[in-house]
Amino acid sequence: MIRPAQILRLAHINFVLVRHGLDEIILATHLFRFFRFLYYFAPWNWVPRRREPRAIRIRKALEDLGPIYVKFGQILSTRRDLLPDDIAEELARLQDRVPPFPGARAKAMIEAAQGRSVGEVFLAFDETPLASASIAQVHAARLHDGTDVVVKVLRPNIRQYIRRDVSLLRTIAGMAERYWKESRRLRPCEVIAEFEKTLYDELDLLREAANASQLRRNFKDSDMLYVPEVYWTYCRPNVMVMERISGISVSNIDALRASGIDLKSLSERGVELFFTQVFRHNFFHADMHPGNIFVSPAGRYMAVDFGIMGTLNPVDQRYLAENFLAFFRRDYRRVAELHVESEWVPSGTRVDEFESAIRTVCEPIFEKPLKEISFGNVLLRLFQTARRFNMEIQPQLVLLQKTLLNIEGLGRQLYPDLDLWQTAKPFLERSMSEQLGMRALLRNLRESLPALSETLPEIPLLAHKLLEQITTGKLRAEWTSAELLRLRGDINRANRRTMYAVVGTGLLLGAAIIYGLDGQAPAIIFGAPLLSWLCGGLGLAMLVLNWPKNRDR
Repeated sequence: MIRPAQILRLAHINFVLVRHGLDEIILATHLFRFFRFLYYFAPWNWVPRRREPRAIRIRKALEDLGPIYVKFGQILSTRRDLLPDDIAEELARLQDRVPPFPGARAKAMIEAAQGRSVGEVFLAFDETPLASASIAQVHAARLHDGTDVVVKVLRPNIRQYIRRDVSLLRTIAGMAERYWKESRRLRPCEVIAEFEKTLYDELDLLREAANASQLRRNFKDSDMLYVPEVYWTYCRPNVMVMERISGISVSNIDALRASGIDLKSLSERGVELFFTQVFRHNFFHADMHPGNIFVSPAGRYMAVDFGIMGTLNPVDQRYLAENFLAFFRRDYRRVAELHVESEWVPSGTRVDEFESAIRTVCEPIFEKPLKEISFGNVLLRLFQTARRFNMEIQPQLVLLQKTLLNIEGLGRQLYPDLDLWQTAKPFLERSMSEQLGMRALLRNLRESLPALSETLPEIPLLAHKLLEQITTGKLRAEWTSAELLRLRGDINRANRRTMYAVVGTGLLLGAAIIYGLDGQAPAIIFGAPLLSWLCGGLGLAMLVLNWPKNRDR
């Protein structure tokens, strides 16, 4: 049930859209299409007026609506294949140029978090922000030892704003699950729960600092990615201090070319960087829009903003790797089989039909450069195919899908002629070899050696004790589980019923045989031998008394 506060929020959202001249968007939705005629009755539409370009109006509306909508705009800004150029370029401003909050307010928040004045913490602090995004803004500073750093400060009251909008999204998702037939497959409540968790994780800057430290360790000996150092002494839940880096924004193609950076090689390393994080480290930067990625003069990637990081459980990681590899090999049957094995589609799905549907969607995109492929359109067609086969959305993979779209958008800007398939396939084959081949076996043995070295000396003694108990008849199994005890009782009852049924049936057969003696048996009662009556009655009683009850059937 929508609460009054949420109704007010919906009204405010519509008001913001109208204020920015986007009322046609409201009336174009399915829910309000019937009322589209009201557009022509609105007084502000009677007189021609000069409006800002539509891209600017959309960007300003998203900024006014708050951080969740800014995040949405950031994601869309990387998908130039889905949006007109003017809108994509304007939404790119949301990546690091959201209107800032006053620097004096940021200074006060830092002093409250540190418990001392900014002058005591920093030798210098610039109140003018370097960048401002939906969740936080960044200021330049210098430590007393002369180290140049950046200070990230959360926006004031940001948690309250996010809680308000997430609550509205949860309510809408709950209504969708109740009234929308597609909800069982799309699982909107689980998707919103995953989104909510990601947003709240981003509000804890200590968690972000820990993410940055982990990613820095993962690439410590690699020239693919540089992660700035975290200065833990100055970090708090709403304030983070990191090394200041200098590089060229990955979206500034002209500056990259002017610096002599090979864009083809850079884009190929970006693909390898993505697969390394996902399949080797199982810890990936899940907010890789151009505002968070820079390039050093030597052509090395440099990353910032580690609030959203993704991981996969081992099962999903392996299935995804096998899916990617089968996909790049055009082994669509294996792709279909993996979806059934992982239960991403119902177990009764016909593999041959699912294989044919996947081939129809994927085959046209092979052997084409990135500029001729729209993953957005491919994903849309895959979702339509999945609907036919009742494939459920996997909420745990939402971050990965978002990251994959970001990477594609990044590659499209850097080097549109990139052959994604030939770039990714060798890496995936090597990765699968490391996970499943001889390398994996040797690595697992090497990792297990410390534990084995502790337990191996005890094995002969344990084996001797086990053999001794077997030969002396002292070995026995103890039932400690309540379920096992109940099961043992059920088995004993079933065995007793079987025995009584056999004996009872035997007695009935004996009674019939005695009855057939034709008067040769002594003590005839009511035309049948007494012994026949006794055997038959006892056998019938045993069968009736041991007939299984309803709860035992």
